[in-house]
Parts: sequence; C-alpha cells; structure tokens
Amino acid sequence: MTEPIPAGPAEHAHRYVFERKVRFADIDSYGHVNNVRFFDYLEDARVSMLWERPRDGEGNRLDLVVARQEIDYRRPLNFRPDPVRVEVWVTEISRSRFTLGYEIRDDATLYAEARTILVAYDSAAAWPRRLGEDEVAFLRRFSAPA
Repeated sequence: MTEPIPAGPAEHAHRYVFERKVRFADIDSYGHVNNVRFFDYLEDARVSMLWERPRDGEGNRLDLVVARQEIDYRRPLNFRPDPVRVEVWVTEISRSRFTLGYEIRDDATLYAEARTILVAYDSAAAWPRRLGEDEVAFLRRFSAPA
C-alpha cells in the first residue's frame, strides 16, 4: 500500500501526481466513467503539470501540441466520492518532442495506462521548434529513472 498523497498536485518519485474527482457527468449509461472522459483526466493532469504549477522561474511556458495519444483501459472506474490519482512522468525527450506516460489509479486499482507525444511548437511560424534548455531541464525532473 502506498503512502497517502496530500490533497492537490504533488511530485512523487519522479512522477507528477494529480488528484481528479470523478464527476457524475463523467458516468455513461453503463455506470462507469466514459472512455472519452479518461482523456479529460489526462489533459487535466498534463495542464496542471506543465502550465499551472509554479515553474520556479525556470523560463517560459511550454508551447506544445499533442501529436499522438493512446490509452489502455484496465478496469472500469465507477462514480465515487474519493478522487483518483493521475500519475504523470516523462518517458522520452528528444530535440522537439517528448513523451508522457500516465497511470490513472488509486491505492488498490490501476484503471488505465496512457501515453501522449507532445511536440514543441512555434505558433507564430506554425511549425515545430526545438525544446529550450530550460524546458528540457524542467522535463528531466519528471523523467523515469533509467
């Protein structure tokens, strides 16, 4: 059993941990969280990790686009009073892109595993760009140990 996670987002063992409430609106006609809503959970965690949390003066906001996203559903997630954890970490970093791994879980159950490939983007040029050194340094804080 893992230690309790404090309320709100937290860093834990190279993972960014985001707690997400299961809303009644997330539930489909089968009585569990709709498969599309899982992508909302991933987005909420990713936005919190990359843009909402304090950056400690580490540079500018990361301007990114999602190039690919995939998910493996492991168990049905039902409506519940307690939040689930969306754990996020960096699995790969290259010149202009990086990959995030995710688990949607609680202490007892893994509900889904996912992966998102994000590309650094220059919106003025409408073209991919290189990740800056400050961006890479920030991402490395969440890299899984080799």
